[in-house]
Amino acid sequence: MFKRLGNLIRGFFGLFISGMERRNPEALLEVEKENLREQIAKYNQGLASHAGLCERLMTQIKKLEAEERDLRAKTTAHLKAGNKAAAGQYALRLQTVTRELGENRTQLESAEKTYKDLIKARDVAIGAAKAKIEALKQSIDDMKVKQAMAELTEMASGMISEIGGSGDTLNRLHEMVEEERNKAAGRARVARDSMDMAEVNIKEAEQEALADQALADFAAKEGIALPASAAPAVQSPAVTPASSESAKTMGPVKEAN
Repeated sequence: MFKRLGNLIRGFFGLFISGMERRNPEALLEVEKENLREQIAKYNQGLASHAGLCERLMTQIKKLEAEERDLRAKTTAHLKAGNKAAAGQYALRLQTVTRELGENRTQLESAEKTYKDLIKARDVAIGAAKAKIEALKQSIDDMKVKQAMAELTEMASGMISEIGGSGDTLNRLHEMVEEERNKAAGRARVARDSMDMAEVNIKEAEQEALADQALADFAAKEGIALPASAAPAVQSPAVTPASSESAKTMGPVKEAN
């Protein structure tokens, strides 16, 4: 029972952490960078220890080489002096030192090769890790750009579907504006058709006649001759053809012989 509950709790925590990692990939990348730095530091410590071993072997080899030269010189000197026993002891020690020197040289050669291989492996691993981190960084940046583009595209798509949809606010506003515009145009037409233009024309003619008369009176007082076009028109009685004939025939009519 408690084991199942513990598994459930761990599962919830795992889901929560996975969600946080998905929402914050930069933070996870920084953690991996820090882990890489720690691993490099530990690796360098191991390399330092190995380099110390190489240095100890080189120091020991130098010491054995000096001892070998000294024993060889002593063995040669005692042998030439006829001290066979002493020369034998020095020769025995010389063999031991020569054997240890060979072993140390072999160990040093192997240690140096291992040190170089470790440095090369470290450099290759660091280069690969840095390249992977840089690729992940670029992928994260590209992911953000694509997410932003996707959000903008979704917003634009939603706006298009909302704006172009039937029965939306813009369509209703357009219908209301057109209806009010048509009503206003109809009211203006009704008012224009209801206006009495005959009375307006009569008043306009009266105003013109009064103005012409006032101008003629002013000119008469001042003794100014008005042009024919400016003088007020005087209506003369119309002469009909019948009256013309009667004027010509006024008086007694002479009879023809």
